[in-house]
Amino acid sequence: MPTKYIGYIALLLLMQLIPARGVAQTTVKGMVLDSITGEGLPFVSVLLKGTNQGTTTDADGYFALASPSRSTMLVFSYLGYNEKLITLKSRRENNLKVSMAPTSYALNEVVIKPGKERYVKKGNPAVAFVKQVIDAKEKNDPRNKDYYGYEKYEKMTFALNNFNEEKQKKGLYKKFDFLKDYVDTSDVTGQPILNVSVKESLENVYYRKDPKEEKRVVSGIKRSGIDELFSQEGVQQFLKEVLKDVDLFKNDIPLFLNRFVSPLSTMGPSFYKYYLMDTVQVNGEPCMDLGFVPFNSESFGFTGHLYITLDSTHFVKKVALQIPKDINLNFVEGMRIDQEYDRAPDGTRLISRDDISVSFKLTAKSDGLHARRTVTYKNHTFDKPADESVFNRPGEVLELAEAKFHDNEFWKQNRHIPIGQKEQTVDAMLARLREVPLFYYTEQVVKVLVSGYIPTAAKKSKVDIGPMNTSISGNAVEGLRFRAGATTTAYLNNRLFADGYMAYGTKDRKLKYSGGVEYSLIDKKEHPNEFPVHSIRAEYQYDVNQLGQHYLYTNMDNMFLSFKRKKDDRVTYLRKAELSYNREHYSGFSYGATLRHKTETATAYVPFLQKEGDGLTRAVNDYSMGEMEFRLRFAPGEKYYQTRNHRIPITFDAPIFTLSHIVARKGVLGADYDYNRTDLGFQKRFWFSAFGYTDVILKAGKIWDKVPFPLLMIPNANLSYTIQYESYALMNAMEFLNDRYASWDLTYFGNGVLFNRLPLVKELKWREVLTFRGLYGDLSDKNNPAKSDGLFLFPEGSYQMGKKPYMEVGVGVENILRFLRFDYVWRLTYRELPDVDTSGLRVSLHFTF
Repeated sequence: MPTKYIGYIALLLLMQLIPARGVAQTTVKGMVLDSITGEGLPFVSVLLKGTNQGTTTDADGYFALASPSRSTMLVFSYLGYNEKLITLKSRRENNLKVSMAPTSYALNEVVIKPGKERYVKKGNPAVAFVKQVIDAKEKNDPRNKDYYGYEKYEKMTFALNNFNEEKQKKGLYKKFDFLKDYVDTSDVTGQPILNVSVKESLENVYYRKDPKEEKRVVSGIKRSGIDELFSQEGVQQFLKEVLKDVDLFKNDIPLFLNRFVSPLSTMGPSFYKYYLMDTVQVNGEPCMDLGFVPFNSESFGFTGHLYITLDSTHFVKKVALQIPKDINLNFVEGMRIDQEYDRAPDGTRLISRDDISVSFKLTAKSDGLHARRTVTYKNHTFDKPADESVFNRPGEVLELAEAKFHDNEFWKQNRHIPIGQKEQTVDAMLARLREVPLFYYTEQVVKVLVSGYIPTAAKKSKVDIGPMNTSISGNAVEGLRFRAGATTTAYLNNRLFADGYMAYGTKDRKLKYSGGVEYSLIDKKEHPNEFPVHSIRAEYQYDVNQLGQHYLYTNMDNMFLSFKRKKDDRVTYLRKAELSYNREHYSGFSYGATLRHKTETATAYVPFLQKEGDGLTRAVNDYSMGEMEFRLRFAPGEKYYQTRNHRIPITFDAPIFTLSHIVARKGVLGADYDYNRTDLGFQKRFWFSAFGYTDVILKAGKIWDKVPFPLLMIPNANLSYTIQYESYALMNAMEFLNDRYASWDLTYFGNGVLFNRLPLVKELKWREVLTFRGLYGDLSDKNNPAKSDGLFLFPEGSYQMGKKPYMEVGVGVENILRFLRFDYVWRLTYRELPDVDTSGLRVSLHFTF
């Protein structure tokens, strides 16, 4: 299960246990229908007339509204339909069935209706108009200026939806009666909600055109609520990627870890239907209301309105976006984005407000989570910053030392918009919840599931036990393997850290262990792997070495990888001591060096039989190496979810370049062989707008010296039934041994590009996956024991590759039940080798939007 989603899914599960009780309110509920087709209308605006209280219909057209307001009139409004007013019956429950009639509007004497009309692009004035807007969008871009700056305030809230009185009466919910004191009312939907997280930030943004640079100087940060359950940095990085700033004027809009086609994209006229709705006033300027819907409602696009001035500048004054009812998007029940723009004296576009509201649901029957991010902008300027040295400081985000320690007076003076009274009581509410044992112990379990570690103290734990997912595993050599470990935290020392584990196998009856000490040259908040790393580490380890099974994003002791399709016996014992230095920079550049001594010991499954010059062989118990490794990595703009032991990529949008070299000299530091190994790597995600994306991983390497087979290049073979990146699903462990190689791993995710167009199938919300992995390898004569003396003979089942590459392809379906991915994989080459799988089914848990 991808770690980056566990926390948020766990959050939804946890908070479903919490009840709520609202104040006594008048209730209105019902359904809104198309008067012609009889189908429910999604996301219709429902407002109490004369107030800002209201809601929107759900994906099927249903709505419910609770309000103490004395208003007796409901106003229903929706794109392409006549507005409708309904009089409420006072002092009683109102159950309504509301029919809305589509609006007919003329486009050059052709009557067009939204829905099942015959839409044409040729000669359509709406299409001609939007093309003029697309052509003009670059002229108004503030980033055409040499310098651009502004002040930005952001408030993000998460709240539980539909906290009504009915839930309070159910079972265990009675224990939480005090929550009625914290129930708020959403000013977007009008529903009772319970705020669980509120975050505010204040920053100044500075942009320079040449050389291009953008810096964000954060002067204030304030958090309250459940954020402490998760890695602070991980949560913020994840949310920034999920709810990114929406730049309508780009072709693609990154949102929910996907790419949506902008209505102002150059391919917009081929993706959207456009309608000239009406002429309206926006802040005193006459504007054209341009409505739009995607041709295919399951695709990643929007419905909504653009309000564009009628002059020759085609200036966008206001934006209202929603997602289509049938969009192939998980966990998002509804979304609305509202943006407003001001015009500088020279016509430059200046954003003044960006408001996004999202309703998340884990299941259709859950009430879900309401998220709202409101961003306001002011003090726009095109002047050079007073302190231009800000562009020379490392990192894109510069957080001032006092940013997290401001008092309430600071926020009263600097907030762009007021904060609600109930939003300020989130911490007090959580404190009362933790006094209830049911909530307290559930929260502790969630913390363990999210972090993988058990703290030894309720707060500021100095030592944590774990990771827990490595406690039990197994392989052919050790049998059942038990492991226990622990690590210190920054609460013991924010620069000096220690970690270790002990493991025992029931079959080999050997004790394995590891111990490490790391000194960080910069202060840490929680653990030593926080970005940026600048540290020195010493480690000593004795454990098994699973040759050709080194996975990227999980530990070898992961219990879920213990179920294998083949006998897992390509195992040796490895004893090593390492001294490492690592340094990361905000630019995305990092480097490291490791001094290592290791001794690898043969087993009955992987014997070291050395071929002598007289043709005889002798058994070698072990060999030793003293080596130096150098590493370079460049990943500008990389985004990941930080855990204690791994960095899980949130996206692969940023290119990643790697270069490493290992060098050893025989007789130096106990090395038995001369050894030089060089590896190169490249990784990148390529988006195809509405047609999905492809993840590309390319690698190549060479070993320059004569060495025994454990030091050769051994491809990663995936012996489990799970899907693992950068490994071969149908290759056996140590099947091929090379001293030169080039590999590729290509995965195409269609995002429903085909399934969204198939009747019935599109209702399942499945998505297509295609994979193509390959390896071209070569073994020189000097490293071939059949042609060169003094080498270890290859174990049975290990081969030299021929002139053709190893290749496998897969066809898969993801988003099955929202979280399963199945791939069926075929082996294309070397199918004639004994004891190989030529095809097979693989599975993984894949939570994504």
